[in-house]
Amino acid sequence: MKENSDYYTQRNNDNLKTIERLLDEELPPFCLDYFMAIDSQTSPLTRLNYAHDLKIFFYYLCTKKLKNKDVKELTLLDIEAVTNSDIEYFLVFLSNYTYGGKQHNCNERAKARKLSSVRAMFKYFFNKGLISVNNSAKVATPKLHERPIIRLDGNEVVNIIDTAESGVGLSPRQKSFHERNKVRDSAILILFLGTGIRISELVGLNNDDINFKDNSFIVTRKGGGKSILYFGEDVAEALSRYIEYKKQTDLIMADGGALFLSSQKKRITVRAVENLVEKYARVVSPLKKISPHKLRSTYGTQLYRATGDIYIVADVLGHKDINTTRKHYAAISEDNRRAVADKVRLRRNDEGDDD
Repeated sequence: MKENSDYYTQRNNDNLKTIERLLDEELPPFCLDYFMAIDSQTSPLTRLNYAHDLKIFFYYLCTKKLKNKDVKELTLLDIEAVTNSDIEYFLVFLSNYTYGGKQHNCNERAKARKLSSVRAMFKYFFNKGLISVNNSAKVATPKLHERPIIRLDGNEVVNIIDTAESGVGLSPRQKSFHERNKVRDSAILILFLGTGIRISELVGLNNDDINFKDNSFIVTRKGGGKSILYFGEDVAEALSRYIEYKKQTDLIMADGGALFLSSQKKRITVRAVENLVEKYARVVSPLKKISPHKLRSTYGTQLYRATGDIYIVADVLGHKDINTTRKHYAAISEDNRRAVADKVRLRRNDEGDDD
């Protein structure tokens, strides 16, 4: 448990350092009070997301409304003078803007998140009596359209694992790396598809988090809480094979005993896991954009179909709100609609029964 905790501690420390830099270099001085106030109520990752969102908001103010001011010169009087129309224009601005020499485009969900960050800051200073009006409360949240739930079907699940094990369909360059990584890659895909864990939970795993006596492992959930999850024989076999491979190649204690290692013998990164999932998914399902989260959705879908119990799915996936689970797996109702399609008959049967 110590090493696993160290991984998350290091991640939090890195986020805290980034927040400190943003407060020093890219956010107005009054933001320090706000971030100190929410420190005990939010995780470092949440605060970092707030900081990035507010950074863009202040950049917008200084380029579109207060053109003679630098972000570090902004005061609460400037915030008080921001109208609801200014914030509505900010949402339009987010559709296509340039920052740091790069072009950015926010979709409706990204806009809603940034608006939420701006609202939270305005609400804090308004409740403290440091600004007299909170015009952010007058701005409507962008309408969020339902997104199609993308997941692998049964055949694609089998095929993506086969591809990771065999390398069939990979480019010559990809095949050159495949032989030394195929045991690891197969284990990663099978763990996603067999347990539905988050990518951050997978990356944070250590060798000693795995207990083969009862096929369980410990994960650190969002917010820092610990959970014990269980896995089936397919997952157990894949993990055993990978751990044995590491023992044979003297990698078992590399990088403090991290479970999944990169080619550089370091704990594998989130980005590296995303890349390997996309690599194999492109072979078996080129028309679907499959990410680690989509593998999580695939597992959740299969679990719901097997149990019919949304509460079990929510518990296993670590959803705090059952509505989150229901939203993602409501599409399963299509199965139910298909099953009852012939239940209502419009003509009499052969016996002339007209009940």
